[in-house]
Amino acid sequence: MTAIKESSTIQENKKYALDNCPVTYVMEKIGGYWKPIIVYHLSLGDKRYSELKRTIPAISEKMLIQHLKQLEADGLVIREAKPVVPPFVTYRLSKAGSGLIPVIEAMAAWAFKEKDGIFSV
Repeated sequence: MTAIKESSTIQENKKYALDNCPVTYVMEKIGGYWKPIIVYHLSLGDKRYSELKRTIPAISEKMLIQHLKQLEADGLVIREAKPVVPPFVTYRLSKAGSGLIPVIEAMAAWAFKEKDGIFSV
């Protein structure tokens, strides 16, 4: 993989957008296809990795692990390893992640309205 030139015009424009546009900032944190879906499922309660994988069957293990790590690094998800035998890990939204619940709920409400009741909770 090639190194990113920090002083490039593209990087300066990206930094400017991140610093000055709230939508760009949010999209940097939860943008992409899988992150909002993961946040949605965690908004329903703490989940073990296997529960997340089961509730989002189309996601590959690589993508789920990668996005959980990114969400954790961004402070939106808390990973907690339980000291039991056998050991297991749970994921939950942090305070910042919980702040996204109204955004995710608004997205879901829009989908229900747009799809004319096709979805059911």
